[in-house]
Amino acid sequence: MQSLMQQRIDGLQALRLRAVIATSEFYSMIGKESPVQQVRFQVKTVGPKAYHIVDRVTGKTCGFRFEYVRAVDYAKQLEEKANRPGGAQ
Repeated sequence: MQSLMQQRIDGLQALRLRAVIATSEFYSMIGKESPVQQVRFQVKTVGPKAYHIVDRVTGKTCGFRFEYVRAVDYAKQLEEKANRPGGAQ
């Protein structure tokens, strides 16, 4: 079961990479710059001193912090992890 799941993840990553490459090639054909990748994790205020870190792809809350600076730092960590090869899906 584990190897089948890993094969699926590898296949999806390859497809995602091909889509990114194809998009940049299409934009270069028409002489425009590729669109900038949007931020995946967003900090939302849910109380006077409470902040949720929300995954914009799934809409799920990935964590929470009680200080804004720490919430932003955590969102940046999640973003870096997601952008690494083999990172968060």
